[in-house]
Amino acid sequence: MLGITRPPCDTGVIRATPAFPVSLSQHRKRLTLAATILGSSMAFIDGSVVNVALPAIQQALHADAASTRWIVNAYLLLLGALVLVGGSAADLYGRRRIFLVGIAVFTAASIACGFAPNVEVLISSRAVQGLGAALLTPASLAMLGATFDEHERSHAIGIWAGAGALTAAAGPVLGGWLVDQVSWRAIFLLNVPLAIAAAGLATFFACESHDPRAKHLDWKGAAAVAFGLAAITWGLGAIPASGIHAGTVLGALGLGAVLLLSFLAIEARSDERAMMPLSLYRSRNFCGANALTLLLYFALGGTLYFLPFGLIRLGGYSATQAGAALLPLALIMGFGAPLSGMLADRCGPRLSLTAGPIIAACGLAMLAFADLEASYWIGVFPAICVMALGMTTTVPPLTSTVMASVGSTHAGIASGVNNAVARVAGLLAVAALGAVLFASFSNNLAGVTPAHANESLNAVLAGRADVAAGTTAAFHHALRFVLLVTASCAALGGVVGWVAIRQKA
Repeated sequence: MLGITRPPCDTGVIRATPAFPVSLSQHRKRLTLAATILGSSMAFIDGSVVNVALPAIQQALHADAASTRWIVNAYLLLLGALVLVGGSAADLYGRRRIFLVGIAVFTAASIACGFAPNVEVLISSRAVQGLGAALLTPASLAMLGATFDEHERSHAIGIWAGAGALTAAAGPVLGGWLVDQVSWRAIFLLNVPLAIAAAGLATFFACESHDPRAKHLDWKGAAAVAFGLAAITWGLGAIPASGIHAGTVLGALGLGAVLLLSFLAIEARSDERAMMPLSLYRSRNFCGANALTLLLYFALGGTLYFLPFGLIRLGGYSATQAGAALLPLALIMGFGAPLSGMLADRCGPRLSLTAGPIIAACGLAMLAFADLEASYWIGVFPAICVMALGMTTTVPPLTSTVMASVGSTHAGIASGVNNAVARVAGLLAVAALGAVLFASFSNNLAGVTPAHANESLNAVLAGRADVAAGTTAAFHHALRFVLLVTASCAALGGVVGWVAIRQKA
């Protein structure tokens, strides 16, 4: 029988920390890098492409606004809550093993999403996708750290990050085209060939590695933060249907707050073994950078979720055009990041972390007052470019400040915490701004009951042809208010950057 066998690693199973990678041939290193790029690209694409497809999904599955938000929130919830556990699992059980498990889970969930008969199955499958992404994303980066030595590692990670930026840029455009020309289901099935290629390369060319210092997983902390965020997200999402004073809403929000406080207590009692050591927060720069991350990515996550609805339902864009409208954001961030890093190195992080969020806030304010029915180049394009300039100015020094604030010993966990904060910010943005959108929409439809307002909002988001002009106008005003809230959050991030960040880490 003919078959393919994986060449043995030079030293068998590598018991190495990222600081001491095994010596491998350049050919195997390049193929390992390709495997990590293909694997993590699935998570990057799904993080950007689904928003463009949401209007079509909502219409096809007859989903209401709350269910539509959970299509995004289920993914972000599991990813944000478990990404640190995924990184610890990779160190403990093997980076390649967890990478392959993550790919398998993500791919199975993607197939389930592609064939979902209703919105409930789609939401459940998206949650499983988030679990898969929480495993494969940190494992892919850890594989690079264990494969490349200290002289090659930065270049390899740069290629990995650049490829991620390119896939994030291409995702909405490709996804929009698939929605228009094939089906929204195709955006999930696209992951299958990527998964096969990534798993094949990792199986036959990547070496296994562990961190001998890794001894356990912080399941108690992971459970507390996951259920706490789920309760708060559910409570915020239930406000449009039940009202903010409903017992179920207040109960869910209260339970979420208690669980998050218990998460802090768990982490404090096991600080040395915690997935988020609270000792990191003794650094002023670490606290300030994560607060800025929460505010800025709250603004970005909310904008990227609600803007496609505005472009498609108010501006008459197709899904392809809505995806392409966001392309300047990814391109400017991808190509402008090196220059931004150089600027921060020369002037210090404080200036960049103050000016960047304020510039982004200006772009969001411009977007709030843009005429979505006008030409894209006059209405939306200038605002997107200004927002992208602000994000590009902020993100590279923000990442480096987080890692430098706690020293090289904890740089990896600090980066992981910051990544988790960014994911959680997007989760909270979709939930909280959904309630803000409904409140503003109801206020602009004076004299209607909450139930009628909720039904009218669902009709607008679903693109029903019988929506009255006044209802559409109310949605336009509500969307403008949401974008102004995101602009305020970004501007507040700039204030945090000025007040909390020291010039020297």
